[in-house]
Amino acid sequence: MKIIYLHQYFKHPRESGGTRSYWITKALVERGHKVVVITSRNNMNKPHERLQTEGFEIIYINTPYDNNMGIWKRLRAFLNFMFKATLFSLQEKKVNMVFATSTPLTIGFPALILKWFRRIPFVFEVRDLWPEAPIQMGMIKNKSIIYCLKIFEKTIYNNAKSIIALSPGMEKGVLECVNGSKTVAMIPNMAKIDLFYPRERDKNMSKYIDFDKFNVIYFGTIGVSNNLNYVVDTAKLLSKSKDNSINFIILGEGKDKPMLEKLIEENNLKNIKLISSKPALETSEIVNACDISLVIFKNIPILRTNSPNKLFDSLSAAKPIIVNSSGWTKTLVEEERCGFYTNPNAPQDLITKIKILKEDKQLCQKFSTNALNLAREKFDKSILVKEVTKIIEESSV
Repeated sequence: MKIIYLHQYFKHPRESGGTRSYWITKALVERGHKVVVITSRNNMNKPHERLQTEGFEIIYINTPYDNNMGIWKRLRAFLNFMFKATLFSLQEKKVNMVFATSTPLTIGFPALILKWFRRIPFVFEVRDLWPEAPIQMGMIKNKSIIYCLKIFEKTIYNNAKSIIALSPGMEKGVLECVNGSKTVAMIPNMAKIDLFYPRERDKNMSKYIDFDKFNVIYFGTIGVSNNLNYVVDTAKLLSKSKDNSINFIILGEGKDKPMLEKLIEENNLKNIKLISSKPALETSEIVNACDISLVIFKNIPILRTNSPNKLFDSLSAAKPIIVNSSGWTKTLVEEERCGFYTNPNAPQDLITKIKILKEDKQLCQKFSTNALNLAREKFDKSILVKEVTKIIEESSV
C-alpha cells in the first residue's frame, strides 16, 4: 500500500537527531509498501524539494525552526508546516494510509483532512503529551488557547484508527482522552545496537574526553526541560571539594546552551566540557568513550512520561544510566539493575551515585551488562519496528 508518513523533524542517521522515523520507514519499504515522507528542512534555497532515496520518497518543506525560538515563533513554524504539509498530502494520489508522528500536535491536522475529505485512515504516534507538556512548562497560559488545543488533541485521538504512545505515562494520557474502544499501543523509543555498541575507545576522542578521568555524559537537547543547571551545580560542588577525578561531557544544542556556557565560564569550571551536536556515528564514538550516561529532566510531572532517545542509545552502548525523573525511567533502571535514580533537587545525591559507580567497578560492569542485554532483548529497533509496522498494516483494513 501507499503510505504518507508525516513527521516534521525526520532525520537520516547521517544527521544529528532522533532516527526512529527513518527505521520505521525502512521497515515499511522492506515490507513492500510505498512510503512518501513529508518533513521540514531549514535554510533551503527553494520552497520545497522532492527526493528519491533508499527506496522511499521525501518531500522537504522549507520551514525555518530551531530550539532557540520563542513560543510564538515556534507556533508560526508549526502552522506554516501544517498548512503546507496538508497541501502536499492532498496532492498525493492513491494513498491507502497516513502515519503521523508528533510533536508538534499540529502534525495531526493533515491526517485529519485526509480522513475527513478522502476517507483515508491514519495512525497517530504520540511522542509527547501535547498540549499538556507546554502547559506544565509554562509556555502556554491563555485559557482559551488551552481549551482549543485540548479539543484538537481529543479530535485527533478519536479520529485515529490506532494510536502508538512512547511510554506508559503517554499511553495513560491518551486513554484519558479517547472515547470508547481504541487501539492504543505502548512502543517506546528504540535502541540501535548496530550504531551504539560497546567497543574499544577511539583514541581520537581524546580531543573531547580526558581518558584519565571518570567521564559522565549527557547527550541530546540542551533545553529548558532538561535542566542542565543540575549538572553545573554538581560540577561546582565537586570543584569546591577539590575532586578533579570526575568530568562531565554535555553534547548537543539547544536554547539553554549559551546560558550554560556563561555559567561554566563564570564559575571557572574545568570539569565540564560542552560539545556541539555531531552526526550519529561520531556521537556514538563519544558516548562509547565515556563511563556512564545521564538522562535528566526538570522536575515537572509531565516530563516523567518522556521516552528519551538518549536512554535507549545509552542502553545499547552498555552504559550505566543515572536518571533524575521519578516516572517510568526510574522504575526501568531500578528493576532492570542498569542504573540509579537521583534526586533532581539534590546535586550531592548525583555525586554520591556517580562515586558509587566510579569506585565499585564490579557493580558498574554489572549495570553495563544488564543495560546491553536489555537493549538487545527488548528495545532494539529490529524488534520494535515490527510492532509499529504491524499496527500500521492492521489499521489499513
